[in-house]
Amino acid sequence: MKVLFNCPHPSMLTHGGTQIQIEQTVSALQEIGVQADYLHWWDKHQDAQILHQFCSCGPSLVDMAHAKRWKVVITVLLTETCNRSALALFLRRVCLRPALALGLKGQWHALRNCDKLVVGLRAEKRIAETLWGVPAERIAVVPLGLSNRFLNAGAPLRSDEHLICTGRIDPAKNSLELARLALEAQVPLLFVGKPLDLASGYWSQFQQLVDEKFVKYRPYVGEEQALIDLLRRARGYVLMSRYENWSLAAHEAAACGLPLLLPDQRWARERFGAQASYFPRTGHAAAVRALRKFYDDCPRLRAPQITLHSWRGVAEQLKEVYQKVLDGSPGSGSRDRSRGGVGQ
Repeated sequence: MKVLFNCPHPSMLTHGGTQIQIEQTVSALQEIGVQADYLHWWDKHQDAQILHQFCSCGPSLVDMAHAKRWKVVITVLLTETCNRSALALFLRRVCLRPALALGLKGQWHALRNCDKLVVGLRAEKRIAETLWGVPAERIAVVPLGLSNRFLNAGAPLRSDEHLICTGRIDPAKNSLELARLALEAQVPLLFVGKPLDLASGYWSQFQQLVDEKFVKYRPYVGEEQALIDLLRRARGYVLMSRYENWSLAAHEAAACGLPLLLPDQRWARERFGAQASYFPRTGHAAAVRALRKFYDDCPRLRAPQITLHSWRGVAEQLKEVYQKVLDGSPGSGSRDRSRGGVGQ
């Protein structure tokens, strides 16, 4: 079984969880005997049985791969779409119906015509079915994993007085708003990460809020054990992303034994349910109170007791997906389904 991985987003320009997911998945697949490699666009002799595309995919790529008799698996992270309101999703379905009925090509063409669509959440599976009309049997829900170091992090120390937030410093993570909340709530919060753009005004504004009392900052920690040590010592973990889906950082914090304060979004509710605390959906003042309450409650809170997956376990699930695609199991065909109503 030979699988080539492709992603249109260069890691040196946009670092983050997708890079970790792809690298760890490829490595784990190789460990269990799958010939996994990266697509070399310049190598006309490179061959495979399966093209595994991550993120966006043009409709022509699926068609060209099928012309070479390759199967196509696409992994998508429906970050913004999955977290839109029910009304916004309904309006989008209404707008998409004519395009789908006419067979017009867009991202939905690739998702509807690949051999298998892979998502990480049941919420994403529902979106793919109802919004783009991808048949349920051609969607696989495969979790994201954690490294063995995180899975074996050991008991938390919880010895530091500050909360912790790990990840990029940028608008998508709501870093500025979270820093302002910490100042107003007078809650010490350590940010660990790096900006997407060192020259951005957003990064400059964030730096101005760092007082090392309530808003603390430490640059990106590239060594896994060093990050684990920071997490295990923290009082609790906070994330306030505008949009998120299956936050690796939140799962890393849970593996290190921390209670979580998260945005009230579908991914968080699906993964952590009532075992996490959530920011209210309305009002800055309410968010300040929620942060302060979480800080005060942390000594009495436990980390979510949920199933955490290893990358090897993820690879084994993907290998099963690949095998079913190659065997031509029901729902894994690539015939054109671009006609018909949404969700039918």
